[in-house]
Amino acid sequence: MSSGKDAPVTENSGKMSLQASLEDCMEALDLFLNNHFNESLDKLRPRSKESMYHALIYATVLEMQAMMTFQHDDIVHAGNTMKSAQEVCQRFRKKSGGLSSRGANDSQAEEQLHAEVCYAECLLHRAALTFLQDENMVSFIKGGIKVRNSYLIYKELNAIIQSDTFSKGPNHKHLEGGVSFGIGAFNLTLSLFPARILKLLEFAGFSGDKELGISQLYTGATSHSLRSMLCALLLLCFYTFLSFILGTGEGDVEDAERLLKPFRLRYPRGAIFLFFAGRAEEIKGNIDEAVALFEDGCKAQQVWKQFHHMCYWELMWCFTYKKHWKMAYFYADLLFQESRWSKAMYMYMKAAYLSMLPESDVRPFGDNEVNLFRQVSTYKQKIAGKSPPTEKFAIRKARRYKASNPVKLPVPVLEMMYMWNGFSMISKRPELTQGMMETLLDAERTLAATPENELTVDDRCVILLLKGLCLKNQGHIQAAEECFDQVYSSEKKLKFDHYLVPNALLELSLLYVDTGRKDQAIKLLQKAKNNYKEYSMESRTQFRVHATLTKLKADTSDQDEITVL
Repeated sequence: MSSGKDAPVTENSGKMSLQASLEDCMEALDLFLNNHFNESLDKLRPRSKESMYHALIYATVLEMQAMMTFQHDDIVHAGNTMKSAQEVCQRFRKKSGGLSSRGANDSQAEEQLHAEVCYAECLLHRAALTFLQDENMVSFIKGGIKVRNSYLIYKELNAIIQSDTFSKGPNHKHLEGGVSFGIGAFNLTLSLFPARILKLLEFAGFSGDKELGISQLYTGATSHSLRSMLCALLLLCFYTFLSFILGTGEGDVEDAERLLKPFRLRYPRGAIFLFFAGRAEEIKGNIDEAVALFEDGCKAQQVWKQFHHMCYWELMWCFTYKKHWKMAYFYADLLFQESRWSKAMYMYMKAAYLSMLPESDVRPFGDNEVNLFRQVSTYKQKIAGKSPPTEKFAIRKARRYKASNPVKLPVPVLEMMYMWNGFSMISKRPELTQGMMETLLDAERTLAATPENELTVDDRCVILLLKGLCLKNQGHIQAAEECFDQVYSSEKKLKFDHYLVPNALLELSLLYVDTGRKDQAIKLLQKAKNNYKEYSMESRTQFRVHATLTKLKADTSDQDEITVL
């Protein structure tokens, strides 16, 4: 036992006290945020088998690396390290009986509460890594079991620290920060999940409270505890990414910038914060400012090249919005050379950019889009026997180039841009929307001049969906509505691109929301949710449908599934 409550080192074997561990880990995180990634890991590693906080933060830094790189090996390594961290935390947990609600009135009781919060956090991180590996339902279920256990611990801890009889220990702000992170992460994440998935996770009847989640994370982010940075990063991810990819594309950019400000001042060259600042500018439609920040993020550090890949990905899209196809191609090529996230996806994007160039234009590196499209499927990954949904989509779209006389994809770049919700990115910049509209009108003319074939209806509907988005951005509501309607009414004639119909219903409902036709919007969303299955990128569409229903305070449960079907 410790010779004194706050002594930095205990008597036996130089084991650190809880307070000293926390301070050491705070320093390690500080190094991490200043781009000293290896020094941060070097500081944490030696004690990662004996100190619960060193174990947890060491695994968390590796998890962040995995999240930045999206590389399978990194994800597996982070998962294994997090599992080891969980085992370290287990050793410090109370062996039997419930946790004391009297509080952390002696160092052992305090240590047990901290062990509990660290253990719950390990479970939560492991679930997140499971989801990261794959967007499909099986992963959600696997991760969900860990999530459930984690949630129950957080719930109990929250009740304990809120109780009147609880006495705070010397390291209470870190304990409270840990509970804020857990309750916040929980509520925010679960609020994004459609009812069907919650049901599979055995969270029937439970849905996260988005507002509670955000307020808990905001409290945690501004509390100067060990978890501040984690709370801030999760919120920044939500505001600048998740709300676009799994939501309706209304990132709360002002909130993101308010949150970023103190971190930008404290870590002016911090690559992570430069990246999020770039993302915030991109959302506002300030593409040139975003490009400068992403380029800056690359220059800020050279240790973790994988950080650069996140910036390259965003730079690729920034140049896409400006229709600088060759610059976008250059970043797709860099990603193909350097990143292992999805070679098939990068190869598809390279081919897609080349296909946007006029026939007469010289192709970079003497590449030819038909050859590149034909190679896409050869790069298919099998992560645990699965490949990411976007990769499956790219492979499916490239398939038509296998024919000896292939039918060109009309606007492959714009179609993929839609999958990443890029049309909401350019909505504030009329000239960018106009540029996309011109590209779509060209494609429409080309298609009209081409003899009909089995892919004509699909191609026409792709163009119509994207035209509808541009018209909506331009305020031509009636014309946009007609485009979405035409896609919906072509349902029976579609050969391959069945994803277009639920997405046209989703876009039409968003249009109805904007024009005050709430009840009609809800009907369409229920139809999109319940009547379509097994189409490309389904889980992404389902998340977006759920986000819109939630926003409308409509019933998001699946109880009407039987009647609708």
